[in-house]
Parts: sequence; C-alpha cells; structure tokens
Amino acid sequence: MWDWSAQYRSDRKVVLLSRTSEEVPLATLQELLLTPENAPHLIADTQELVSNEISGKGITAAPLKAAYKVVTAFAPGYYQEAISAMLPGMVHQLEPYWADFRRSGGADFGDYLSKRGEEVSESMLAVTDDMADNSGRAAVVKAYQMVRGSASKNIEAALPALGALVQKYAW
Repeated sequence: MWDWSAQYRSDRKVVLLSRTSEEVPLATLQELLLTPENAPHLIADTQELVSNEISGKGITAAPLKAAYKVVTAFAPGYYQEAISAMLPGMVHQLEPYWADFRRSGGADFGDYLSKRGEEVSESMLAVTDDMADNSGRAAVVKAYQMVRGSASKNIEAALPALGALVQKYAW
C-alpha cells in the first residue's frame, strides 16, 4: 500500500505546476468574443447596454439623447451597423486591459475598467473618433460632434456594465 503521508510530510516542499501562457497561449479577447456564435448576441447586448445607459441619463444628457434619436430615427439600420463595425475596434482596444486583468487574477472586469476610467474611455473614443472621421453621413457626424465633449464621462459611467458584458462572453 502506498504511504501518502510520507510523500506529503510537512517538511517537504510541494510545488504546484501549471501551464504558462508561453506553453499554451491564452485566447485573445477577439477570439473569445467575436466568434460566429457570440457576435450576434454580443451586438444585441451591446445595443441594449447603450440604450439602457442613454435612457438612464437625466436632463443634462439631452444632447446625447438627441444624437441617439437622430441616429436611430434618420439613419435606419445604421445603429446596428455602427455597433457591428465598432466592435472589433473596441475589443482590440480592450485587449490590453483584459490581459492585465487576467494576469492580475481579478474577478470583476467592470471594476477593473472603472478604476482606469479616463484611460479606458479615451481608448474607446479612439474607435468612435476614427469612425466619425471616416463617415460619409453628415447627420451622424454632426450628432457625434454634439456629444463628443461629454462622451468620456458617459463611457466611464458605463464601464461596470461593459466589463460585465465582456465577462459574460469571455468566461
């Protein structure tokens, strides 16, 4: 019979081995989120997140609400197209935050993002700024320009929900 107590006596050091990311690369956030199975659900959930964030704003967000209304009313289908077009860029911008979050052993990605609010929101705005710069839709660009100044604080407020959404599909 095998004597387990001899192998695990208190004077012996036990080393737990695990695979490192060099041995087995971790999937990127794009590989996790933008799969054919996840992407349609992620797009729908992102639209819902944005709609909920906008509807939850008070009177001070009137320009944001007006811009949202312009985009959804006067450019049918553009909103979903825009979300679909933005997602790869947004996910790319979130990649270094996700990698650091995973390395740190964090449990709540939304909290992680919130603690880096200004930096993360500017990363997200780099994507929308680029889209606005390359858009051929004057009404959409004008609506974006109306809200760009306050966009960072609105994104920062949405980071806990954004982090939860990412975790939903990444874990």
